[in-house]
Amino acid sequence: MKLNLKRPLAFFDLEATGINVGADRIVEIAILKAMPDGSELVKTWRVNPEMPIPLQTSLIHGIYDEDIANEPTFKALATEIAAFLGDSDLAGYNSNKFDIPMLLEEFLRAEVDFDMSDRKFVDVQNIFHQMEQRTLKAAYKFYCNDDLVNAHAAEADVIATYKVLLGQLEMYKDKEFEDKQGLKSKPVVNDVDALHKFTNINRPVDFAGRLVYNDKDEVCINFGKHKGKTTEQVFSVEPSYYAWMKQGDFPLYTKKKLDEEWARFNAKKNENKAQKPQNQATSAKPHFNKPKVDEKPAQPINTDMLEQLKMKFGK
Repeated sequence: MKLNLKRPLAFFDLEATGINVGADRIVEIAILKAMPDGSELVKTWRVNPEMPIPLQTSLIHGIYDEDIANEPTFKALATEIAAFLGDSDLAGYNSNKFDIPMLLEEFLRAEVDFDMSDRKFVDVQNIFHQMEQRTLKAAYKFYCNDDLVNAHAAEADVIATYKVLLGQLEMYKDKEFEDKQGLKSKPVVNDVDALHKFTNINRPVDFAGRLVYNDKDEVCINFGKHKGKTTEQVFSVEPSYYAWMKQGDFPLYTKKKLDEEWARFNAKKNENKAQKPQNQATSAKPHFNKPKVDEKPAQPINTDMLEQLKMKFGK
């Protein structure tokens, strides 16, 4: 099956020093770029993370400190990687929670502005978990009827992820899905926009899931004491929460999106302040209601009136 693409879809997989998006670093990145004409481009980079790789992590992906000691840093590779991705939409396995947030962290550290505003992102794991709920190795066996060799090697994993998506599209093309609200649909279709909508379950703003969209497309805090509240509500009652998050151990991309919300909040507040004095000036003008006077038509001056005036003024 050939993917129905409007623009390239870049499947990518990261191997790292650990799973802490804010603290750990990439040691390997592999990208399979599926093109609209059906062709495929594959590139892999080994990366010096400029920090030791914990032994327990090396035992999983097979990359040790000596393997990447002479490799370039991500900062040295960032422009090349961004150029290879170009305007591609992004896809991966658990990419929304791990690969995308970590990649964005590395781009920000390297001071490369990798724009995400117009991209679609397809998390193959979310299709799998919602439809079958298994692992990549099991997914490969289930959808491709084959055993995954060299699991946790970035290139093997990314190729497997690509093939799993093709298998999912074939298997679920007419299968009905019922969501938690009881709504039924056939969401697994050969269309990146539809897959983007189906796989982005929690509607993250920052990909790390600290900020999410609610049903009204408002940005909300998604953890701690303010979970479920909009950023505007939180900043209104506790503006110091912004400073706390900025100083906290949160991913750089989370802080970037937080800055955007803070700027939007203050712009709206300043706009309201500018409008308030005008409204107050208008409402400050006193409105006096003149007492009603029973008006009578003017009477012609007569002799009695003149006599009364003489008596009053002594003339």
